Amino acid sequence: MERFFKVGAKASLILFSASLLSSCGNDATNPGTEYAPDMYHPISYEPLKQLDGNKNAINPGGLNMRVPAANTIARGKMGYYIHISKDSAEVAGRELRNPLTANSINLNEGKVLFLRFCSPCHGETGEGDGLVGQKFLGVPNFTQGRYASLPTGHIFHVITNGRGRMMPHGTQVNPEERWKIAMYVQQLQKGIVDVAEDDAAQAQDTGSLTADAPGGASTDQNTNPVTGTTNDPTKDIRD
Repeated sequence: MERFFKVGAKASLILFSASLLSSCGNDATNPGTEYAPDMYHPISYEPLKQLDGNKNAINPGGLNMRVPAANTIARGKMGYYIHISKDSAEVAGRELRNPLTANSINLNEGKVLFLRFCSPCHGETGEGDGLVGQKFLGVPNFTQGRYASLPTGHIFHVITNGRGRMMPHGTQVNPEERWKIAMYVQQLQKGIVDVAEDDAAQAQDTGSLTADAPGGASTDQNTNPVTGTTNDPTKDIRD
């Protein structure tokens, strides 16, 4: 029995060694035999992978991902779209308008964001007397001079791209938060630190209650057609 076990162990070792040697070759790009290849190369389309023989018949060039059409803007981002160069804050001040409603909710959120990201330099009241501003002189005082009359688009642009010694904050705060900060800074320009409560009429945001506002997604037609789609999106038209 012991002799049979030794022979079996030697035979298994020889077979295992032979399989290792046979799996090696001179072609470094050859992956060899794959076990369950569908786990590595799924039949379904993957956005960042394009395999030979798995061509997407809907999109041009057989690509899985599509490049957005020129000059397109993501849904809900029209008010945040910036087409102005980084060094044109004055142009931004003339062309950009705050898409948010000036109410206590947005102002309070802008105040929190200002205290969190801006007050270390600009101070809690926007007078340039923050801890950093006391050490590095030259931080703008929003209540004096030309800074007291900067338009909201100018403020938004500088928050996004920075200016002078101020670094960009576009990666720290998203566009909506930047507009809220700019809204609160405009209140600081008037020397007002506290946010007043809204009256009943001002508290309601009627910006989306216009007569031509969309009534929701359609249940019987495609309201967002994509070029190249088929009439029956459930039909597999791959080669």
